[in-house]
Amino acid sequence: MNALAVKPRPTLEPPALVAHADWSINPRKRSMARAVRTADGRYTALAPEPVSDLDDLFARLRAAAGVGETAFVGFDFPLGLPRAYAKNAGISRFMAAFSKFGRGGWKDFYDPADDLSEISHRRPFYPNRPGGSRRQHLIDGLKLEGPDELFRRCDGPTDLRSAANPMFWTMGAQQVGKAAISGWRDLVAPALRGDPAFHIWPFDGRLTELLTRPGITVAEVYPGEIYGHLKLRIAASNKSKLNAEHRREDAVRLFDWAADNEVQLSAALAGNIRDGFGDSPDGEDRFDATVGLFGMLNVIFGHRLSGEPPDPVVRQIEGWILGLDTKSLKE
Repeated sequence: MNALAVKPRPTLEPPALVAHADWSINPRKRSMARAVRTADGRYTALAPEPVSDLDDLFARLRAAAGVGETAFVGFDFPLGLPRAYAKNAGISRFMAAFSKFGRGGWKDFYDPADDLSEISHRRPFYPNRPGGSRRQHLIDGLKLEGPDELFRRCDGPTDLRSAANPMFWTMGAQQVGKAAISGWRDLVAPALRGDPAFHIWPFDGRLTELLTRPGITVAEVYPGEIYGHLKLRIAASNKSKLNAEHRREDAVRLFDWAADNEVQLSAALAGNIRDGFGDSPDGEDRFDATVGLFGMLNVIFGHRLSGEPPDPVVRQIEGWILGLDTKSLKE
C-alpha cells in the first residue's frame, strides 16, 4: 500500500453500481468496466466487457444495480453545447432542447452537412465525408465569431491534457462529432424520453443530490483527464495508450490505487491490468474503460471533487467533465 495514500472518505452517496463505457463510433470497440458495491460498502471492480446492444443497456445496468438503487454511468462523449452556438440557436437549456433533436423542426440535427451551404443551427454537425472541408466552414455556417466559440469551457486544454476537438466536427482520429451523434441519438435521448428516473449531471442537479435518487445518473467522463488524476505514466507526452507496453507500465500504479482505496479487483481485471490489457486492437478501449471507472470512484471516495463551477451557463447549457478542476484550465 502507498504510504502517502489517503483512506477513502466518501463524500457522496455510494451508488450500488458504477460503470464507465469507453465510446467509439465502431460498436465493436465500445468497452464498459463496472464496479459493484458489496455488503460492507466497498467496491469490487470487474473486467471490461463489450457494451453490446444499446437498446437495453440502461435496463441491464438498472437490473444489476438492484431495485431502488442508483447506477452511476460515465461516457466519454460530450454532454452539453457550446454557449455561443446555443445562444445563436435560441437554446437556453440543454435538457429542454435535447429531447427535440432529431425530431420535428430539428429532424436534420444528427445528419452531418455535406457542404457549407447546409450547415445551420439545426444541422450543426459537419462534414458528412472528407474532402474540401475546413473548420472555418463550421464557424461561418453557425454564425460564430471565431474558432474559440466552437468549444465549451471544459473542452479547453488543462495542465493534464490537450484541448478536445470541437464537438460538431466529424472528421479526424477522435471524431468527437460522430461519437456525440451515436451517444445522443442512439442511447441517451431515447432513455431520457422514456425514463423519469434518468438523470444527466450537472443539468439535473448536483452530484451529491443525484446519487441519492434511485435510477440512472449519467456523467461525461474523459479518461485522458483522469490519467493525471491517478498519476499514470501514460499521461506523459512520450507514452501512448495504443502501446500495450506503455499500458503495462501503469499496472503497479493501478494496483496501488485499488489497494489504497480498498477496491477489490476481480481475477479477470487483475489479469487485464497486469498484461496491459493485451496486444489486441481493443486493448486501448478496455484500458480507458477501466481508467474511467477508477476516476469515477475517485470522485465518489472524495479524492477529487466533481468540479462543476457555479456558472449557470455551464450547469444549464455547456455541461462539465467529471473531476475537472477549473483551476487547471489554461487561459
